[in-house]
Amino acid sequence: MALMDPARLRKLALFAELSDDERGQVARRAEEVEVPIQKHLVDEGELAYEFFVIQEGRAEVRRGEEIIAELGPGDFFGEVALLEEHRRNASVVAAEPLRAIVMSRKDFTEMQAEIPSVAAKIRQAVEDRRGS
Repeated sequence: MALMDPARLRKLALFAELSDDERGQVARRAEEVEVPIQKHLVDEGELAYEFFVIQEGRAEVRRGEEIIAELGPGDFFGEVALLEEHRRNASVVAAEPLRAIVMSRKDFTEMQAEIPSVAAKIRQAVEDRRGS
């Protein structure tokens, strides 16, 4: 895992509305990961502790053996890990090598306490998506 470059966050819709300073705050708490093809990022039924945003590449969302969705750059998953304590309702597997941003629930909670305005903007974007 590597520390985030805040400028890279500007390209992703989830973070586009944040100021440069706010993106810097997010970058200090997020990490970039390189994920090889067929690597499981999350597994159905496991406890949720991390949130992911895909920067490059493609992933499949699976329930059992069925592919129920495909995700690509800008898509995010695992948001329930930030908002609630639940088990994963699906697995997400890299369909090709990908780069993702990852933030733990612990880091998000700390950010929420220290800079609630940034956490609120991210939470609102997540809630907006859940409502659609």
